[in-house]
Amino acid sequence: MTAQLAPLSARDRKALILQAQQASAATRIKAGFDLKSPICIYGLSESLNVPVRFNDINMEGMYDRTPKPRIHISALRPLARRNFTCAHELGHHIFGHGSTIDELQEDLTKRQDRPPAEILADAFAAFTLMPTLGLREAFSARKLDPNKATALEMYAIACNFGVGQSTLVNHLAYGIRTISIDHRNKLGKITPKMIRTALLGVEVSEPLTVADEYWNSSTLDVEQGALLLLPAGVVVDAAVLSPEQTLTTGRLFRAAKCGITRIAIPATSWATYVRIAPRKYVGLAKFRHLEEINDE
Repeated sequence: MTAQLAPLSARDRKALILQAQQASAATRIKAGFDLKSPICIYGLSESLNVPVRFNDINMEGMYDRTPKPRIHISALRPLARRNFTCAHELGHHIFGHGSTIDELQEDLTKRQDRPPAEILADAFAAFTLMPTLGLREAFSARKLDPNKATALEMYAIACNFGVGQSTLVNHLAYGIRTISIDHRNKLGKITPKMIRTALLGVEVSEPLTVADEYWNSSTLDVEQGALLLLPAGVVVDAAVLSPEQTLTTGRLFRAAKCGITRIAIPATSWATYVRIAPRKYVGLAKFRHLEEINDE
């Protein structure tokens, strides 16, 4: 029987979170990224010579330190969850931890007996994917008070930073203490399915990414078959992004085929590259957007 670890004191936990925040900033700078923009975690890992591979395995992820550092991610988890898992495993690498395997466990971050290495890796992931300055600018650009932002507004910001809404809300509440616990609990009652239904007017099972008029990431990653809600006036390649319908909240598209395509709003600075990977892609992350080859 494995003995449980004694919970860390609030002071010790705070020190670990500060250490992780400083490490995330140093890592972004080392790799040539700024301290506020949304980031592709797979690109960051590759730039640090830590390749990432998606595998058809029933776990969250794994950091393999020897003989050469490598990160393995489950292809079975939602896209935003994979992003956070990759950042978590990269945290293990940055802090010099040994090889680790993170099993499937819900609400793991709420456990009070988590080892310091796991707290460090989680905090590193949160600050790397959601830098404090970047979040402040995101709310400011949208003229939002974080403590009054709705679930739909939070969802758009979460999509912009490539994380799940609950991940963003928890980081705002517990990581940088920008919203109250009461507001966090209120938002926590609203599921992604409820948000999709509110935005689209119908219940859908497919993942939905919202890229609003304030989107400032240079890339937008989705999987084939996923839905994208884009601003009115956007111009796309209809062979890659198939138009679904026009809504009061924007134009709805479906990712029709794999590859990379640029979308833009003419006469404005709004533009991004949509990168579409196969569903449950297995292989190296850097190859996930290769276009499909027609053998006929």
